Amino acid sequence: MAAVTVEDFKSDKVSKKEAIAFLQENASVQFLKDQKLFGKLQSIAKGSSKDKVLNALTAFEASPEAKKGDTDTDLAEALEQTKALKLKEDEAKKNQKEAAKTEAAASDEKLGFTKKIIKKGKTHMKPDKGSVVSVWYTGRLEDGTVFDSNVENSRKKERKALKFKVGTGLVIRGWDEALLTMCYGEKAEITIDPDWAYGKKGLPDAGIQPNSTLIFEVELETPVNIGV
Repeated sequence: MAAVTVEDFKSDKVSKKEAIAFLQENASVQFLKDQKLFGKLQSIAKGSSKDKVLNALTAFEASPEAKKGDTDTDLAEALEQTKALKLKEDEAKKNQKEAAKTEAAASDEKLGFTKKIIKKGKTHMKPDKGSVVSVWYTGRLEDGTVFDSNVENSRKKERKALKFKVGTGLVIRGWDEALLTMCYGEKAEITIDPDWAYGKKGLPDAGIQPNSTLIFEVELETPVNIGV
């Protein structure tokens, strides 16, 4: 493209769009950004006043640093890089918003259990998510019927605490969430809503009907490696 001077532009020998095209072809990317002429030609030309383009041409003629050098990125390439960066930033913002929504929904969710402490723990320490816990329990329906127990349903010598990794989905959600609030050595009565127990399906083989509220008396053993 032929050179465009300030005088050419002042005398209307070239249009605003032609002057911007000249600058985009010959000026450095940084200069174009500083002059707010970085972007698609059609959009920039539409949004730029004649005075703005005149000032840019004047600055371009006055500053050798404004001219594109051998190491300068081509405008088209710079635009693609900027577009890719913006897409990446937009995706990151979207992910942050989704994470915030999920966190807000989790905090607004109604707690699916209530806990009444029967005996305080011997320590203030609580199990971490994923740690192995040992639990003694008796599960009852609301009418008092015992449907499961490792305390009542066997002889004392044969009794074994239930061991599992807490907070990992190996048991019903009400257990996972409630046990994480208990101190080692604590004994509590935990009432679990149907949605955090066996829900609409229930567990008929164990005598648990659909949408049953379950009541557990639970004792969390203190690990031998925790001194009390």
